[in-house]
Amino acid sequence: MKELRMIIRDLREDRDIKQKTIAEYLGVSQQSYSNYENGHREIPIWAVTKLAKFYEVSIDYLLGMEEGYAGSTNLSGKYLGDVTMHDVVYDIQKLNPQNRRDLLKYIKFLKQSE
Repeated sequence: MKELRMIIRDLREDRDIKQKTIAEYLGVSQQSYSNYENGHREIPIWAVTKLAKFYEVSIDYLLGMEEGYAGSTNLSGKYLGDVTMHDVVYDIQKLNPQNRRDLLKYIKFLKQSE
């Protein structure tokens, strides 16, 4: 299981964001934020909450309780159970065009009902 410090570093690097930008968002110095990512300083709960909002992920994801997050580009990582995002995309690509359109409509419907 990945540590919180590694997860927040990966999220930041995946988006090409500088530590300084995240530090400013949190209202801490760049050095303090660097210490969070390097494991030299414990990350406060309030910062975990703000980081979850910033990256639009759940706190469970940041704490390593969930394996995937919306927007993840890791196709080989677990998406849900033993299914990878690659499996999902591959299965969708095998559908005929009409079934793909129907699937997209269904996804929109599910998002509206949440």
